[in-house]
Amino acid sequence: MTRPVWIVDDDRSIRFVLSAALRQAGYAVDVFENAGDALDALDTREAPALLFTDVRMPGDNGLVLLEKLKQRLPSLPVVVMSAYTDVASTAGAFRGGAHEFLSKPFDLDEAVALAERALQRIDESTDADAGADATQAAGTGDRLVGDTPVMRQLFRAIGRLAQAPLSVLVTGETGTGKELVARALHRESPRAQRPFVALNTAAIPAELLESELFGHEAGAFTGAQRRHIGRFEQADGGTLFLDEIGDMPLPLQTRLLRVLAEGEFFRVGGRELIRVDVRVIAATHQDLQARVADGRFREDLLHRLDVVRLHVPPLRDRGDDIPRLAERFLALAAQRFDAPVKTLSRAAVARLRTHPWPGNVRELENLCWRMAALAQGDRLDAGDVEMALGASAPQAAADDWASTLDAWTRAQLAAGVGDLHAAVVPRVERILLEAALDHTGGRRAEAAARLGLGRNTLTRKLKPAGGGRK
Repeated sequence: MTRPVWIVDDDRSIRFVLSAALRQAGYAVDVFENAGDALDALDTREAPALLFTDVRMPGDNGLVLLEKLKQRLPSLPVVVMSAYTDVASTAGAFRGGAHEFLSKPFDLDEAVALAERALQRIDESTDADAGADATQAAGTGDRLVGDTPVMRQLFRAIGRLAQAPLSVLVTGETGTGKELVARALHRESPRAQRPFVALNTAAIPAELLESELFGHEAGAFTGAQRRHIGRFEQADGGTLFLDEIGDMPLPLQTRLLRVLAEGEFFRVGGRELIRVDVRVIAATHQDLQARVADGRFREDLLHRLDVVRLHVPPLRDRGDDIPRLAERFLALAAQRFDAPVKTLSRAAVARLRTHPWPGNVRELENLCWRMAALAQGDRLDAGDVEMALGASAPQAAADDWASTLDAWTRAQLAAGVGDLHAAVVPRVERILLEAALDHTGGRRAEAAARLGLGRNTLTRKLKPAGGGRK
């Protein structure tokens, strides 16, 4: 079977020579001169098995294209090409999930060999997954790892539920691997050959979330210049993973309930009734029952989502899995860095076991990447672990703001101070607004979007403190 490969580059000569070399190697090649044309083609053509993209192009650059591709096709390997091999370009590419970075000018034989390796890795991953059981349920390049009783119980539940066409609610603390559970359920299900589409509902501003979920028609609102296909249509026949479902606004909860009940919806600004066949897997770290009691989550939607519940245990409850997880992350880091695999001494393992892991598996993974990059020797000891943990201390301190505020509030109440809410909330909002404006260089629209606010709301909140910035 001929594998489709796409090339996105505004340089006609690059498109010509690279496509000719890949076609000669036996691949079916499509070329595009900008990111927009390639993204539009995803709605009408077979998705590529591999994509090459330049970084600097008119319109969306290659890194923006990479981000959008990973949202729609998380497992698609993307090779980023650039004549500007600087830290920002390479770091941005790999941070965005690029498979490889190809510096221009490049040897055509090298580019073809890179394509062969990338596609061979996909084939090997597919073959391995086909023979894997539920205890090796995999995501896009990631596996759920664990031998502890709580993880074995989770694996068995995944194996049973994968075949059932039921909605699943995945619960667990941040960083425990809830998306990996969802990917495992999809990969082991009859829908495995259809799309898996993931959306973090907390990461999308409320005013954009409806369009992301259901799509919109051209002219539906200011800036809607063309039809946009939403995540439900993208996932038709497959699985839609809605992360942090507890943060979904109430009006959208009503629309989501209709889709779950009827399997149909309208695009924003549209009159055509769209019907889809999608299995919805939702995830949250919050107590949805408590949000129902507070009126922030619909009880009927909770019943629709919570047909079956899977709980992902925190890392502190599966300490025996820590060494195996750490070894896996160190091996992955060594592969990425093209360096020898660093190993853990007994003292290092013992130190890892004593850490409380508030960030769970994600925190452990980040720690291992830091040790792989910064530790000098190939044998890691307790000191290396301590040093890497120290590097994460600022983040840990930032994550502990809630307990700091709690202690301060209790002290103020004990001292008889009144009107705390009126005094504190404006100050907290001001800190958020100022930090966002500093981060965006004073660009209000961008700062508002990052905070999940409308621009007018941000401007209004700035006025009492003196009008804010321009």
